[in-house]
Amino acid sequence: MAATGTSQLPEDYDRASELRAFDESKAGVKGLVDAGVSQVPRIFIQPPEKKRANSNTHFDFPVIDLQGMDTDRIQRNRIVEKLRDASETWGFFNVVNHGIPVTVMEEMLNGVRRFYEQDTELKKEFYTRDVSKKLVYNSNFDLYTAKAASWRDTFYCLMAPHPPDSQDLPAACRDILMEYKDQVMKLGLRLLELMSEALGLNPSHLKDMDCAEGFAMLCHYYPACPQPELTLGTGFHTDNDFLTVLLQDQIGGLQVLHQDQWVDVPPKPGALVINVGDLLQLITNDRFKSVEHRVVANHIGPRLSIACFFSTSVQPSSKLYGPIKELVSDENPAKYRETTVSDYVAHFQEKGLEGSTALQHLRL
Repeated sequence: MAATGTSQLPEDYDRASELRAFDESKAGVKGLVDAGVSQVPRIFIQPPEKKRANSNTHFDFPVIDLQGMDTDRIQRNRIVEKLRDASETWGFFNVVNHGIPVTVMEEMLNGVRRFYEQDTELKKEFYTRDVSKKLVYNSNFDLYTAKAASWRDTFYCLMAPHPPDSQDLPAACRDILMEYKDQVMKLGLRLLELMSEALGLNPSHLKDMDCAEGFAMLCHYYPACPQPELTLGTGFHTDNDFLTVLLQDQIGGLQVLHQDQWVDVPPKPGALVINVGDLLQLITNDRFKSVEHRVVANHIGPRLSIACFFSTSVQPSSKLYGPIKELVSDENPAKYRETTVSDYVAHFQEKGLEGSTALQHLRL
């Protein structure tokens, strides 16, 4: 059933049935667009307070040039200072000269496009809500719990610490998934070194805490939307990991909440977007900020993005994470109790994507 152009829904609206019908089609949002929908179905209509608001263009989004970080000590110190400032005030920044070839980034975007634009019957083989699968493809992990569905499809694969057999990955993109994973893992380790230094710690501190032990890739496809003012590509949320490395195409739509205003993250050729996750905010005792962000829907599409999460996610783990002892003092006591990554992610998923940060339930 399509929207009427407002958020008013009839009293006889059977949301559960419409959600089931959409899910059981296994065709995702792309299937709706391929079928020629001219109006946004009701399950996607956001409450009025969640809909698109004008973004503020008066802020300069941070860009950090990593050139010389391994060869020039003075330049490295400058990079560390910029990274500290961005992590403490924005929680987000672009990096350039990061070492990942543009050709690899372009092929990663092309591989994701090939997956989504292949025959629907081939994609359906991967459609599931069982997160224990090697690759999970669906539309909206919180489809049945969110107040409104988001205008996107996603496939997810956990690439470390137990990488999948390449044959378990889609033929359309398996080679580039493995190559891109290796490249981003290297970059992530270097960023964690810089972040450790920015905190006044030994460069290997965050790595030695196993912040890079787990690695997951979320590959998003945001089809063109006939009524983008009624819905969102992704509702506002924080990330439930230590660190996120995002590759986005040139369409744009990502927005960050900064000083209580939505700020566009402008696509920058060759750049990657880095953001602090909830678990990094927790272990830095609020020094580094995990910030709310969202993706607006767009008449233009599809928009493609690949978010790489440094986290062991739902995999069982007994390792406890709490504020780093070197960052805690009598004047600055611990703000959080300890948690395992798997417990935190389970709580995050139970809570649903949108709303206040899942860190709230760990605050002391």
